[in-house]
Amino acid sequence: MTRRECGLLLAGMAGGGLLRARPQSSQPSGDTPGVIRVDVDLVNILFTVHKKKGGTLVPGLTKDDFTVYEDGKKQTISQFAQESNLPLTLGLLIDISASQVNLIDIERHAANEFFSAVLRPKDEAFLISFGKDTELLQDFTESPRILKAALGALEGDTSGPPMMSRGPVATTPGTIPDIGRPKGTLLYDAVYLAASEKLKSEVGRKAIVLITDGEDQGSYYDRDQAIEAAQRANAMIYSIYYVDHSFYWAAGMGSGGDHGALKKMSEQTGGSVFSVDKKHPLEDVFKQIQAEMRNQYAIGYVPTNTARDGKFRKIEIKVRDKDDVAQARKGYYATRNDAA
Repeated sequence: MTRRECGLLLAGMAGGGLLRARPQSSQPSGDTPGVIRVDVDLVNILFTVHKKKGGTLVPGLTKDDFTVYEDGKKQTISQFAQESNLPLTLGLLIDISASQVNLIDIERHAANEFFSAVLRPKDEAFLISFGKDTELLQDFTESPRILKAALGALEGDTSGPPMMSRGPVATTPGTIPDIGRPKGTLLYDAVYLAASEKLKSEVGRKAIVLITDGEDQGSYYDRDQAIEAAQRANAMIYSIYYVDHSFYWAAGMGSGGDHGALKKMSEQTGGSVFSVDKKHPLEDVFKQIQAEMRNQYAIGYVPTNTARDGKFRKIEIKVRDKDDVAQARKGYYATRNDAA
């Protein structure tokens, strides 16, 4: 079975969007004995559970431990599973702007170890760098060796301060108009493109891992548009807040970075934000992300609101044990999806 076939088979318990399931019969239309026809909208959510105090992962829970609400209305859980081996499509996005140049060697080594540890058969990953431009360094591959070679091509933006663009610039992947805007760190553009151009059409579990200090300068898309793109792609964002404090202090800009922006993107999509410091080196942060990806629950329900009107529906998952909290995306867009 191919990765895509496996993903389609398991898609009913993956992602977090609206799945249109319409199994087809080889029999002529009409009432045929023994044939069950299904035409339902199934909302699927992947999430993790943590202790409120300490944040440790909570495994071993059952369907009865959860209650799901959509726009404040209780829903009936029709599918439940503890899924840690669904196919994973992962995009690693690395900030190479001037403020991150001194960190790239560390990032390269840690990312290589991460790919080697997290990728399993039928998993795929791609690599994007972003600074004054976005660049697809490596398209989808199952090979950690190929990803390692792509990581070796990482180079920082060292050509001086941001300049005013004099015309549209083609980025990879996608094309973003950027007339008259200072270009420094195209963080939101990178997230938007990774979600809409690379992940939206994929199946199974999907995640974006960001390594950045959170500063954005010059993006065509804003933070909320980047979040929406990830939500529509059913992709979680795991943000790694990594700051070269010496760069910001030397520039007279304080401690630097924008942790709040990263937290917002991660929380809205069901991911997490992690900070790199002396007590939490980058290698350990990658191990935490790996643990979260491999300890997820999956819930499916048929919403009481059956309208596919394109509106955003808020989702809340409550855990029976008040000491636990579910970390899930904040909702989904109720768009029509005719894929079986």
